[in-house]
Amino acid sequence: MAILTRGQFRSIAESKSGYRGLTGYVNENRTYSKSAATTSIFLSHSHYDKDVVEQAKIFFENLGISIYVDWADETMPERTNGTTANKIKNQIISVNDKFVLLATNNAVNSKWCNWEVGIADPFKLPKKKFAILPLANNSGSWDGNEYLQIYPRIEKNPRESGGEGYYVWYPDNTWETIENWLRKL
Repeated sequence: MAILTRGQFRSIAESKSGYRGLTGYVNENRTYSKSAATTSIFLSHSHYDKDVVEQAKIFFENLGISIYVDWADETMPERTNGTTANKIKNQIISVNDKFVLLATNNAVNSKWCNWEVGIADPFKLPKKKFAILPLANNSGSWDGNEYLQIYPRIEKNPRESGGEGYYVWYPDNTWETIENWLRKL
């Protein structure tokens, strides 16, 4: 198991983006719809990582899954406040099926991301609807906190049949393909 670097994740997203490319994939005019996807993900992330959020959107949408990004939601207040926190809490608990922390070094050090992990943990972890997607800097350094070791991780690994695939690894060393994990209701 190896943590992807930001550069590796960018290459993966580029290969899946096709002719559209990477920029502008997340709608900057603050619109969001759950679309026709069978499940959706609340994507916890640092606002310093908008480029990686676009890559994550491409990555998950190529698997048939929609993602919720708070700053693309036109119902969110322009400036963060208590209403923002309540709306995020509702999105995590009630609206989106799964929770994924886009665990870059910026996110690991973000108060909002850590607060969102605390909200999601009791609602999503027991139902196996919680995972982190750790992304190291291109030098390979990652600031992951010790407590993140209790959560399932999304990682790229060789497939038994050849090639590579993405898996959700659980702390007890069991795993499942990301496709199976995403389609579980």
